[in-house]
Amino acid sequence: MLYKLVKPWLFRMDAELAHHLVVDGLGTVGGVSGATSMLSAVWGVKAPEELAVDLFGLRFAHPVGLAAGLDKNAKAVPGFSSIGLSFMEVGTVTPKGQPGNELPRLFRLPSDEALINRMGFNNEGAEAMAARLARLGRRRIPLAINIGKNKTTPNEKAAEDYRECLRRLYPYGDFFVVNISSPNTPDLRLLQHGDELRGLLDAVRDEMRRQAQRTGGTPKPILVKIAPDNSEEQLAYMAEAIRISGMSGIIATNTTIARDGLTHPNAAETGGLSGRPLTKRSTEVIRTLYKLTGGELPIIGSGGIFTAQDAYDKIRAGASLVEVYTAMIYKGPGVVGEIVRGLRELLRKDGFGRITEAVGADFR
Repeated sequence: MLYKLVKPWLFRMDAELAHHLVVDGLGTVGGVSGATSMLSAVWGVKAPEELAVDLFGLRFAHPVGLAAGLDKNAKAVPGFSSIGLSFMEVGTVTPKGQPGNELPRLFRLPSDEALINRMGFNNEGAEAMAARLARLGRRRIPLAINIGKNKTTPNEKAAEDYRECLRRLYPYGDFFVVNISSPNTPDLRLLQHGDELRGLLDAVRDEMRRQAQRTGGTPKPILVKIAPDNSEEQLAYMAEAIRISGMSGIIATNTTIARDGLTHPNAAETGGLSGRPLTKRSTEVIRTLYKLTGGELPIIGSGGIFTAQDAYDKIRAGASLVEVYTAMIYKGPGVVGEIVRGLRELLRKDGFGRITEAVGADFR
């Protein structure tokens, strides 16, 4: 109800201005004593035990987390951790801070329940994020750090950028996500294919091993975020390369460059499309990856999740966890609780005792 009151006001603003207002506001509120308890009272989610997921050596209270892109600089981790999410991604962060692409670069498509962004990895850099996360101390939910390369770094030197992010941020993430699928950094998606992919993932795995040895711990999980705009043949190659390289899982998917079926005038803008138009395609990619890997490589489903049925479709297709992003813009924080409650009902309807039993159920 609260978000319904403020949404018209936010939607009258420039999309990026509204984005910064919400994230900065949530960051400020999260730093006030007692404020996170108030957020939890309004939007917190009490998930039943049957929705809990144990994955990557971590405990997730339920399957629904926050995708990267909303909190690029880890400014609002306590706030986002208090609105019912079971985990969250911050970033994408690059070694050096960079301004991103020229304004305007974020566009709403209300008639399509979608967003187009061409932000270009705008962020304050790994050192600034590390300093911010170091001040937080103990976190309420698992935190993933989404890492990328700087725009000016050529692909042949990209591995060093990913290594540098791990060096600076290793102590602060529960798991890490290698972003090679944004359409808004020139030639980044070329890293998804061929020798470039194998070389990059080998370098990331080596750096993770080095950091674990340096701190006396065990290597933390690494996932790879892929684009939806890949053929089945390309997905097969990526899945095999990710598996051989010892990565912990896949996030499927990032935004799309496709524009099929859109009605809003902003469809003509360049950039990555997220939201409702991506629902079906991202689920298809999850289904293909699950089949290709025999269900042995965990998948986090992302793309066009607005309802419990959207999330459940991805889980039945093979996703162990799911992420929301655009739905938070259109429906507000309450969408998390709505999805969680709906998942419990869908589980009961299908006769499953736990959400983990539904993962990949379409193949059984």
